[in-house]
Amino acid sequence: MGNQMTEMLKGTLEGIVLALLAGQPAYGYEITARLREQGFTDLVEGTVYALLVRIEQKGFVDVEKVPSEKGPPRKVYSLNPQGREQLAEFWRTWSFLAERIEQLHDDKER
Repeated sequence: MGNQMTEMLKGTLEGIVLALLAGQPAYGYEITARLREQGFTDLVEGTVYALLVRIEQKGFVDVEKVPSEKGPPRKVYSLNPQGREQLAEFWRTWSFLAERIEQLHDDKER
């Protein structure tokens, strides 16, 4: 990923992860794998784990420890009502920014 992509991703990764969790609960590695399937191939697993700690501390997710066949229990994250509110705010902000950026792009094309 280029430097510009990395910087933009830093600002949006929380919303992206919340959107994934809105679909279904998941544990850290599972979230990383889904992001990679979506094309975020250079995403470092540690980045996702650090983000999960932050959104847990902010109260956006509920965490359940689920036994694992391979080692210690997994922390499964699910979006809670506060996280859904945060996700809705993310989508409102994203829509606003995307519209303005598209408008700037269209104005330059004319």
